Amino acid sequence: MGSLEYDKSMNLGITEMIFLAVIGLLLFGPKKLPEIGRQIGKAMAEFKRAGNEFQSQLNDEVRKLESEVDLENTIAAPPSKTAARGPRETVTPSERTDYTTPENNA
Repeated sequence: MGSLEYDKSMNLGITEMIFLAVIGLLLFGPKKLPEIGRQIGKAMAEFKRAGNEFQSQLNDEVRKLESEVDLENTIAAPPSKTAARGPRETVTPSERTDYTTPENNA
C-alpha cells in the first residue's frame, strides 16, 4: 500500500488508440483534430523541455555542493605528523624530557 508501482494496465494498445481517434474525430471533426494534435504536441514538448532544464539545474547544484564539501574536507583535513616535522622527526631541546640535570644527579 505504501509503495508506488507502475500499473501495466495503463498501456494503450492499437485498439484503444483507434477507439480514441474515432472519438476525437466525432467530437472535434476532421478539421479541428490536426490543430488540437499540434497544440498537444507543442505542450508536451514544452513540458519535456522544462523538465530537462529543471533536471540540469538540479544536477548543477548537486555538483556545486559536492565540490564545496570536497573543498571543505581538503582544507579541514588535519596535517599529518610527518608533514608537520618533515621527513625525519626532529626534537628540539625544549621538547626533550629524557635528559638529566645536575639537580637530578645529586
